[in-house]
Amino acid sequence: MGKATKTIIILFICFAAISGLSGCTARNEEGFAIYLTKDDIPPGSMEVLSHVEKSSEPVLTEQDIISYDAGDHTILLEPAAMVKLNDLELSTRGKTFLVCADGLPIYWGAFWTPLSSMSFEGVVIMLPGFAGENVIEISLGYPGESFYTGSDPRNDKRVLDALEKAGKLKYKP
Repeated sequence: MGKATKTIIILFICFAAISGLSGCTARNEEGFAIYLTKDDIPPGSMEVLSHVEKSSEPVLTEQDIISYDAGDHTILLEPAAMVKLNDLELSTRGKTFLVCADGLPIYWGAFWTPLSSMSFEGVVIMLPGFAGENVIEISLGYPGESFYTGSDPRNDKRVLDALEKAGKLKYKP
């Protein structure tokens, strides 16, 4: 084996080792994102959060958000992001989503339509949004908060920290 071949092999091994090490230590810096569930799990059939896979691409990212107000849980979106959400195909049974921080699912909810006559006891984002132009609200229960059961996950520290780090958090409770 020639000297040039040995050098190429050694460089290849070094490159592979460095690439492998950086992949093992890299932290997901995605920040705040909302994903649909991988298999479009209906809200009524939603499994335990740790067993639900997210879709390959987020439906909302930090780049889509102008600001997040943790006092009333409203999100001011870029106009294109609002169009993208309003283009989601929703049934009257809702469409599940996962709120994630740095790639980890923190809590789940459902995009919901006001055309639905079904109540829902989870976290809801109503589409189309009624909180104002290019504004959505992460609310509890449908048709109102009295239908919500459980503790409120919306002020999870990991979610608020991700939004604050991105400079999107308008108000922190």
